[in-house]
Amino acid sequence: MKSSYLGKRAFLRSHSCFHPGAFGPAFLALLVLVTASCQTARVAAPPASTPQPSIQPAAASPELQTADGAASTDTVDLTQSEVTGEAVRMFGDSLAPDSIDAPDEPSWDIDVRSYETHARVEFYVNLFKGSAKDRFSAWLTRGSRYDEMIRRKLREGGLPEDMTYLALIESGYNPHAYSRAAAVGMWQFMTATAKGTGLRVDWWIDERRDPIRSTDAAVKFLGWLNEQFGSLYLAAAAYNGGPGRVSRGLTRYADDLEGTSGDDTFFALAEKSYLRSETKDYVPKLIAAALVGKEPVRYGLRIEQVDPFVFDTIKVGPSTPLTAVAKASGATAATIMELNSHVLRGLTPPTDSFVVRIPTGSRDNFVTAFAALSLADRKAFTRVTTKKEDTRDRVAARHDVSTKQLAWYNRSLKASKRGRLVAGQTVLIPSPAVVAAALDVPDPAIERYGSGGGMRATHVVKRGESLGLIARKYRTSVAQLKRLNRLKKGMIFPGQVIVVSGSASRSVAKSSTGGAKRASTKSSNGGSASARIHVVKAGESLGGIARKYGSSVSAIQRLNGMKGTGIRAGQKLIVR
Repeated sequence: MKSSYLGKRAFLRSHSCFHPGAFGPAFLALLVLVTASCQTARVAAPPASTPQPSIQPAAASPELQTADGAASTDTVDLTQSEVTGEAVRMFGDSLAPDSIDAPDEPSWDIDVRSYETHARVEFYVNLFKGSAKDRFSAWLTRGSRYDEMIRRKLREGGLPEDMTYLALIESGYNPHAYSRAAAVGMWQFMTATAKGTGLRVDWWIDERRDPIRSTDAAVKFLGWLNEQFGSLYLAAAAYNGGPGRVSRGLTRYADDLEGTSGDDTFFALAEKSYLRSETKDYVPKLIAAALVGKEPVRYGLRIEQVDPFVFDTIKVGPSTPLTAVAKASGATAATIMELNSHVLRGLTPPTDSFVVRIPTGSRDNFVTAFAALSLADRKAFTRVTTKKEDTRDRVAARHDVSTKQLAWYNRSLKASKRGRLVAGQTVLIPSPAVVAAALDVPDPAIERYGSGGGMRATHVVKRGESLGLIARKYRTSVAQLKRLNRLKKGMIFPGQVIVVSGSASRSVAKSSTGGAKRASTKSSNGGSASARIHVVKAGESLGGIARKYGSSVSAIQRLNGMKGTGIRAGQKLIVR
């Protein structure tokens, strides 16, 4: 049985021919002329048996005068504009071209009009313009920084530009968004899926947090899903709920879904008791976001435009502090951290040269300015040697860093069962500037934050792979893979994430759109204060900002590599 909602839509479509807009201008012109000729015939041909009085014709009105001045009594010559005007009078419908009739009418390249009256779409439209209006406005404001870039990449990837709103409902366009299920970034990728699309995810770099690289991956992944399902809305559902889940649903309810096609198929499947509620609502939420996002003023939202995400690039050596990059480019540390949000530990990876982003126009002088920096500015670490009876806590306390911060840069330290470090090991002590620019985030390799169970190993299916091939690769069995992934059949698809070992428990958690915490830095009294980003407002002073955060002018200057106290509106400062 087809869904009631889809049935209503089909009825409206089948009766659309009775709407005046369904007739073209030529048909309406013909209709007006025929009507006029019929009226003339009734006046000019009275019954022959009834004598008519002889009446002299009245003077014709100017608009009905012929060229030689004689009155026209049996013909009506209408211009095209008069025909159009008569059609409008009769039907109340404008025949003007769309570009003239509604110059500001928005358009979408995903199908929102067919589903805008769906109950769940209306629910989310009301939510976005109601209780969530301020939050939604903030998301759209943030998104204006990335909008041109995302739309261009979607277009180049052969996808509709309005799929940008998928990033809005995933994360509010927040590059640092994360969930308990370990989905990270603007496009909320899990580690395995991210690596399967070509992103770098390791201890030092997490490209899920990079707006540009993660958008490349999202375009690639959505392209795979759209090719697989032949529908953008089924692809979106698979993006949220997994391609395997959607595929199994289409197979299970194939008979019930017969007669539906394209995007209608998602809504028909969503009426079954199969998809998770989050996935059922995912497409309606996307449509609502597109409706409100394209016309924010209509829905009472105030959006501010943010500068676009543009930059220059420069290659620097291994273990280069981001604060050194900031000084050499004449920018604040906060600006460099925002441009390089995928750099996790406050410095470039220690193994190789690395391309960093710097503000537009700063590349020409960078090399000279970087060479002029002091050794202290360019130095990321101080090296010390462990002594007998040393522990991680003791070494950290001795050098004014936290134990966690020490562990970030010394992951291979050897210790006894009692926790004492083996004497004679080299320990890297990060500089305060490096620590201030680091992100306090879990290991990107973790598949689920806060999980007390064993780690799961996953595999992203590539084209041409089968369950048997994957089973042999990981020295397991097809039956085991089916059990771990709750697969009834052996059908898998490119881009699908397959659990190959570990727990088979589900990993379901709602995304948080909160930003990642910056690393905490040791305060003078031995406590720990979390470093944050403050955007300078008009009229603010460095002293006022210091008082707001319980800090000092000198501390903010040190964190941001500043010599003077001059600041400007819009400038980003590290504070704690």
